[in-house]
Amino acid sequence: MTRIEIPTPHGPAMAELHCAPDGEAVLMLGHGAGGGIEAKDLVAATRAGQAAGVHVALVEQPYRVAGRRAPAPAKQLDTAWLAVAEELCDRFDDLPMVFGGRSSGARVACRTAAAGQAVAVLCLAFPEHPPGRPETSRQAELDAVEVPTLVVQGETDAFGCPKPGPHHEVVVVRGTHALDADLEAVYRTVHEWLAKVLRPLT
Repeated sequence: MTRIEIPTPHGPAMAELHCAPDGEAVLMLGHGAGGGIEAKDLVAATRAGQAAGVHVALVEQPYRVAGRRAPAPAKQLDTAWLAVAEELCDRFDDLPMVFGGRSSGARVACRTAAAGQAVAVLCLAFPEHPPGRPETSRQAELDAVEVPTLVVQGETDAFGCPKPGPHHEVVVVRGTHALDADLEAVYRTVHEWLAKVLRPLT
């Protein structure tokens, strides 16, 4: 594991690199609004990526690197994410990039997939709506993604469950928004999907 600092227009971000032997793609994973890259579902997805022959970069947004607890505005998160993606693309010699993350990080991955030329998107605990407010849907962010997308969602997630779409599948596992009740299911689902979605590209 290697930690590198990456400059962005909103301050330095941090990427924790977990490289796979002869990795054939890069999976970028972003954290949620209230937590960091140590989230258990992100750790499970990291293990799954490495097992599938994928380099994994756990990305810490500049506001967390700076020690701030409140998330930055969406546009700043997206701009910083794309700056990190550009650096990692250079570092890994233009390998195919999969964007992903949990909760808020999943939304960032969806919003930036086209601009960052991601070949696929992984959403862990996508926050379909704020708790108790189903009328405030974020489904449009997910529906706008035109590359293969996997959503792994807890069956009792208070943030709701997105609907499947033409480009995204939704797999429901045991647990809440934390997505930590059945980490083996998270691992297995992500591993199988990565192997399937990246096979035509490698």
